[in-house]
Amino acid sequence: MNKKNITTAKLKQAEQQAEQAMQQFALRYAPLAEQNFARVLDALRANKISENHLQGSTGYGYGDVGRDALENVYAEVLGAEACLLRQQIVSGTHAITLALLGNLRPGDELLYVGRPYDTLCKVIGLQGEAAGSLLESGALYREIDFDFEQPDVNAIISAIQPQTKILALQRSRGYAWRPALSPALLQQIITAVHNVRPELIVFVDNCYGEFVCANEPMAWGADLIAGSLIKNPGGGIAPGGGYVAGRQRLVERAAARLTAPGIGAEVGSSLLAQRVFYQGLFMAPLVVQEALCGAEFTAALFNSLGFAVSPLPGENRSDIVEAIQLGSPELLLAFCQGIQKYSPVDSYVRPEPWDMPGYTDQVVMASGAFISGSSIELSADAPVRPPYIAYFQGGLNRFHAKIAVTRTVQDMLKAGLL
Repeated sequence: MNKKNITTAKLKQAEQQAEQAMQQFALRYAPLAEQNFARVLDALRANKISENHLQGSTGYGYGDVGRDALENVYAEVLGAEACLLRQQIVSGTHAITLALLGNLRPGDELLYVGRPYDTLCKVIGLQGEAAGSLLESGALYREIDFDFEQPDVNAIISAIQPQTKILALQRSRGYAWRPALSPALLQQIITAVHNVRPELIVFVDNCYGEFVCANEPMAWGADLIAGSLIKNPGGGIAPGGGYVAGRQRLVERAAARLTAPGIGAEVGSSLLAQRVFYQGLFMAPLVVQEALCGAEFTAALFNSLGFAVSPLPGENRSDIVEAIQLGSPELLLAFCQGIQKYSPVDSYVRPEPWDMPGYTDQVVMASGAFISGSSIELSADAPVRPPYIAYFQGGLNRFHAKIAVTRTVQDMLKAGLL
């Protein structure tokens, strides 16, 4: 392990620099956060949301006006023709699976730009013979290497074949040392693809990206997107769920995959009252702003201490994730264990690497959250593999992120790890 030989004085100076960076970011980002909040407020008002919409339903869920209105609100906020938003969608991976497998038939090809997120590898069928995988269903799969630092859009165009049905793009970095896809690059890719093949479905995994920018991928030309409600759009209040949004026809196919052909989105009871889902969306732009402020503080602190970080302080952000290259398993574990230690829930728990379902490497995950697995609450996780990168995200307010990260680094210094 290569120690940084950090002194107490150097750490104090780094903390002050990080505080200044966070304050500057907060001032710069505030107008965009207000714009995103106005987008949510206007959608709620346009759909005349009332107390009646905040209730739940049972059984089949026929006539669930709260569910239907919430989907209309989300469609408007996301700039989509339609939205399938259900409590029964258990994760972002589940939402993405509905979007992809609902729109692929035997012989259709899914073309992924870059390596997909770890949990999608089993969905596709790249890691063993998972029941119900894309490859088991008779669909085809290819992925292309893509340099996200120096993108070559022509490489994507050249890779498209006659059998290609869906081109998939992952907006966030996932478990990769690469930048999140910016709105400008996404729009450039999508426009180029549609100019060559107008009927090709461009799908964007929108996880970790909602409300970070002024618009969502539909405004940049995407046909279909998906995400999780225990990430950005749930605002730290929604207790679960996910969404698929985009062109009406494509969303209907995803709904048929969730329930059954001929039934689609007509059923699905809201066993939990819809109040938390509406209120979570209402709070989401502010919560995302707070998470981004915490990410900026973390980037500035670790950058000042000599660690490689992505994004760098002051860089434009397209997702809420901050990647920190810690360089050793000892530092990686110490960082994740520190974030857990300074969490409001399960602070006494010591996370250790384990064989988490859907992942190729052992994963260490710190998430002392009020909602289990919530990534918009303060969390840090990483596959335990070189160069030992911690992926830090969330924070319902910037002060929690600042306190947790600062105290974690102080503990690492006291333990002689820095």
